[in-house]
Amino acid sequence: MESINHFPPRLITNEAELIATQNQINCILDKGKLAQDDRDYLKVLGILVYDYEQQHEPMPSLKGVELLKALLEEANLQPKDLVSIWESESSVLEIINRERELTDEEIGKLADFFHISPTWF
Repeated sequence: MESINHFPPRLITNEAELIATQNQINCILDKGKLAQDDRDYLKVLGILVYDYEQQHEPMPSLKGVELLKALLEEANLQPKDLVSIWESESSVLEIINRERELTDEEIGKLADFFHISPTWF
């Protein structure tokens, strides 16, 4: 309850409020072992951040190989980490180097791997 009294959850309406909410989330996470009340409070704050970002932050315009490259970089992955989809690193490199196109089956596997919609590819 102390956290709620100190930083009551409210709709985020601007970038400063977003940063303050993210900082509050980080402070709670830094505590380590969390009580159920802390986890519930974090969930509420997370929903508020998510809602704000969905409304105010544009979706990336990356598609296909460019999106794949960005996802690899963001997740700190290497082409070899996608061998489960293509069975060899050289096949992954062919896609990344645009030597061949992604198939519908590969797009489905990538979407599952990165937990995103196949339409993003």
